[in-house]
Amino acid sequence: MAKNKPHLNLVFVGHVDHGKSTTVGRLLYDAGVIDEQSMRKLKEKAEELGKGGFEFAFVMDNLKEERERGVTIDLAHKKFTTPKFDFTIIDAPGHKDFIKNMITGASQADAAVVVVSCAEGVMAQTKEHIFLSRTLGVEQIIVAVNKMDVKNYDQKAFEKVKEQVSLLLKSVGFKPEQIPFVPMASLYGDNVVKKSDKLSWFTGGTLLEHLDFLKVPEKPTDLPLRLPIQDVYNITGIGVVPVGRVETGIMKVGDKVIVVPGREGKGVNGEVKSIEMHHEQLQEAEPGDNIGFNLRGIGKTDITRGDVLGKPDSPPTVATEFTAQIVVLNHPSVITVGYTPVFHIHTAQIACQVTAILKKLNPATGETLAENPDFIKNGDAAILKIKPIQPLVIERKKEIPQLSRFAVRDSGQTVAAGMCIDLVKKAM
Repeated sequence: MAKNKPHLNLVFVGHVDHGKSTTVGRLLYDAGVIDEQSMRKLKEKAEELGKGGFEFAFVMDNLKEERERGVTIDLAHKKFTTPKFDFTIIDAPGHKDFIKNMITGASQADAAVVVVSCAEGVMAQTKEHIFLSRTLGVEQIIVAVNKMDVKNYDQKAFEKVKEQVSLLLKSVGFKPEQIPFVPMASLYGDNVVKKSDKLSWFTGGTLLEHLDFLKVPEKPTDLPLRLPIQDVYNITGIGVVPVGRVETGIMKVGDKVIVVPGREGKGVNGEVKSIEMHHEQLQEAEPGDNIGFNLRGIGKTDITRGDVLGKPDSPPTVATEFTAQIVVLNHPSVITVGYTPVFHIHTAQIACQVTAILKKLNPATGETLAENPDFIKNGDAAILKIKPIQPLVIERKKEIPQLSRFAVRDSGQTVAAGMCIDLVKKAM
C-alpha cells in the first residue's frame, strides 16, 4: 500500500461574490478532479438559470437553493490531491447569514485561502473572515487576488489590493511578508492551475503550486493526551466502543486512561483494550486520527458525548468557571451579564452563563476600549467570565490550544466565537 500523503484541511474564505466557489471549482476542474462531461452539464444548468459564468461555482454549490440564489450556504467538502498533500477543501460561505458554517469550517482548517476581488479590494467580510481565521487558530494563509480580468491584469491594481490586505493581516497579528499573494482570474483559469501569459509580470507561481508550499501542521504529540468523545456504541461481542478524534498526545493499547467529567462528574477510570481506524487495528493513535476503541472497566452509561479522555497523571481539566476572549458575530441585540447561550467546545454542547464582562476590546488590535462595559454587541471583541451550568472540560489556550476554542450558539445561529484564556479548576 502506498504511503499516504500528509492530509490538510483547507478552507476558502472571503467576501461574498469575490469568487471563492468559482476558484474552488476551477481548481478542481483544471486539476482533473471534475471531468469534462460533468462540467458541461453544470454550464448548461447555469445558463438555464440565467447564471452563465457560475458553472465553476456550481461544482461546490450543489444545493438547489444555493444555485438559484447564487450564494454558498453550507460547507461543502471535496477531496483533492496535489503532488505533496491530500487536501480536504472546505468552501466556506462568504454571505454573512451563513457565518456559522464558516466558523465550523475555519475551526477545522489547517490553512485558509482568502479570496479578495481585485475590483473591490478589502470588504466587510474580508475583515471578518481574516479575524475569525486568526481567532480560530488558522496559522497559514494564502491570499488569492481574484478577478484580475476586471482590471485588465494590471500589476498596479494587484499591488494596491496587496497593500490593503497586508495592513489588515498585520492588524490581526499575521506577518504579511510571510504570506503569498497570488493574482488570478478564476473564471478564465488564469494562474489558478495553469500559468497565464496575461500575468507575465508575476513570477510567483500558480495557486496550485502555492498549496504545496504549505507546511504540514505539527502534530501536538508532546502535549498530554486529549480525546473528546463523539459517540459511545455498545457492540455485541466487543463491549463499549467510544469513538472520537485524538486532538493531542498519543494513545496506546494497554494505556490506563480516565474519562471526565463522566456520569458522576468525578471521572471514570479504564484501560485501552484495542484501537481501530478505518477497520484496521492500531497499536497507537496520534493527533488527527479518528478512532474507535474498546475500554476495559467503563460501561456504556458511564461516559457520553462531550466527555474527554486523557491519562490519570494529567487528566483533562474540568472548569467550574473560565475567562474567555470572544468576538460577537451575529447577535440580534446585545449581550449582558446573565446571558446563557449554548457553548460548543470540542464535542460538548453545554449552556454557560456570562457572569461578568471584564473588558471590551478593539477586535482588530486587541487593545482595551472599555473596562466592565454594561453590554457588548455585534462586531465587539471582549473578555468575559463564564460559568458552565454543568461540568465542562476546557483548557487554557496557552496550555492546550486545541481544547480552548469554542463557538457560542443561540436560537439556531452562531452568535460568537472565542477561546479560553484562564479557568478555575473543579476539585475532583
